[in-house]
Amino acid sequence: MQRALTVSVAGLAMIAASPAAHAQQDDRAIQAMQSELSAMRAAMDAMNTRIEELEGELARTRSAKANGAIPADAVAAEQAALAAAQAEPLPAEEAPQTTIAWNGGPELSHPDGWSFGVSGRLNYDAAYIDAPESTGRDEGFSSGARRLRVEFEGEVPGNFGYDLGIEVGSGEAVVMDATISHRSGPVTFMVGQHNTFQSMEELSSSLHTSFIERAAFTDAFVFERRIGVSAQYFQDDFLVQGGLFTDNIEAPDNRNEGGDLRIAYTPRIGSTQLHVGGSVHYTDLDGLTDSLRYSQRPLARPPRTRFVDTGDFSADSETGIGAEAAAIMGRFHVAGEAFWQHVERADFADPTFFGGYAEIGYFLTPGDRRGYRKGVFDRIRPTNPLNEGGFGALQFNLRYDYLDLQEADIAGGEQNLYGASLVWTPTDYTRFLMNYAYIDYDSAVIPTASGDNDYGVHSLSARAQLDF
Repeated sequence: MQRALTVSVAGLAMIAASPAAHAQQDDRAIQAMQSELSAMRAAMDAMNTRIEELEGELARTRSAKANGAIPADAVAAEQAALAAAQAEPLPAEEAPQTTIAWNGGPELSHPDGWSFGVSGRLNYDAAYIDAPESTGRDEGFSSGARRLRVEFEGEVPGNFGYDLGIEVGSGEAVVMDATISHRSGPVTFMVGQHNTFQSMEELSSSLHTSFIERAAFTDAFVFERRIGVSAQYFQDDFLVQGGLFTDNIEAPDNRNEGGDLRIAYTPRIGSTQLHVGGSVHYTDLDGLTDSLRYSQRPLARPPRTRFVDTGDFSADSETGIGAEAAAIMGRFHVAGEAFWQHVERADFADPTFFGGYAEIGYFLTPGDRRGYRKGVFDRIRPTNPLNEGGFGALQFNLRYDYLDLQEADIAGGEQNLYGASLVWTPTDYTRFLMNYAYIDYDSAVIPTASGDNDYGVHSLSARAQLDF
């Protein structure tokens, strides 16, 4: 039941501009306001001085008049001058101004707490799949738009935020994110459609993954955005994320319900960033259907063939347990995850499926390293980007990816994937990826003409990516 494209809910919270850009804008705004206030104070001081002078002159005039030294009309002239000085309006205070910044996309912000931003991404993929010809699934070359997404994010006064993401990749618009959020210190509350809290690989943006497609188990076990309420806490290297969820916004009539919890410890020791975490997932299948289906493509999305596939099977609930770890040490990084998906069934044996991966990566360009922020991999920012006369960042990665859908009375097959990827990041917002994988299938669901279910498939994919 993998959905082709889904939507994220960061609490209808549209782009809060980058901290560095906001900080610079705030400094300039504060300096401008201070300059205006200083000018106003100087004008007021001059007026007060003039009023004091006129009052003094008037007092002297009255005294002289009482002694018969000056005529009455001179006193009247002094009084009129003093009244005019006192009636002169103060300089008007200039209203706070909206500032516009550019952080990939345009970001507007106002001192009152309003902000609005637009972002998006374009992913164009091409793939070549070489499978045994007698399977009838030797798909050869294919290409298409993997992701065409636009997102609106922002904040409103009171530390509230919103996020709405729309994606077009299969000929129709799909809501990815639709959230309303509220920040209170280190805690962020969120309601709407957003990612459930399973797997570091799944929660890392597709803009920042080291392979074109994520690890097999994240897709096979249908990790997706769902409608729910959640809270996230991050402080002192500790991350806690938890929420209650129903189903994806595309299935509003489905009455599935469940919860997710993820905890991670993210210390930075010297120049080394560490990550250790785990997650628990539960869904009670109480919707219009009470069945599941787990399957996976051969590390490419344009082809639709799934060589491992459980088909539909009855189920009452699913429980997932995940473990994750990563380290970034200069140009080198390692990452790995394991996930067990246990399914409860009323009249059949309860299977426990398994998936996991191990990955190592290295930047061939000096000074570059993988990005990381709050429990997920983040943007790579080349030390010498192409737009500044450099080459950008070049990264090489190796991965082993395992998925077992062969359990109890369910014969979904097993795969061992051996992959390599080359990622060129010429600028902060552009990437070009190429990955190759040899996938060794045991008990594949698509046999050859001779009935063989154990064979290998070659997968070669490329992507051109830009985001703003």
